[in-house]
Amino acid sequence: MGDIKAFLQPPVMDETQEVIVSKRFKGEDGRPVPFVIRVIDQATNNRLMKRAMKKDKKQKEQELDRTLYGKLLLEACVVSPNFKDAELCAYYKTNDPLDVPERMLSSGEYNRLIHAINRLNEFTDTDDEYEENEEEAKN
Repeated sequence: MGDIKAFLQPPVMDETQEVIVSKRFKGEDGRPVPFVIRVIDQATNNRLMKRAMKKDKKQKEQELDRTLYGKLLLEACVVSPNFKDAELCAYYKTNDPLDVPERMLSSGEYNRLIHAINRLNEFTDTDDEYEENEEEAKN
């Protein structure tokens, strides 16, 4: 039997990383302000996937709405900026925080953010898989 203490680790959702998504977002000092992203645990990912399921009316089966899942994943993983902030939502003319990132970011910036979230959460193992996911995120 192994040492059970090796598995008694802090929750993964405490792990964060700063990512420069764009040079457009600058602080008062003129330097780029990073986005802060975090790792999510599988229980959280399961909840996101459940929220993103849609029923196929023809086949009466459920399938994952990848666009909605991507939005939910961004919301869950981005700590800062807070997309739920009322001022941010008002500025980007939406009441839905899920719409803020796609209104705030260019396609390239959005893809850099998705790429960083995928790497931090270890959703993919190889660079080929990263590139496949990025292509999927673009569509």
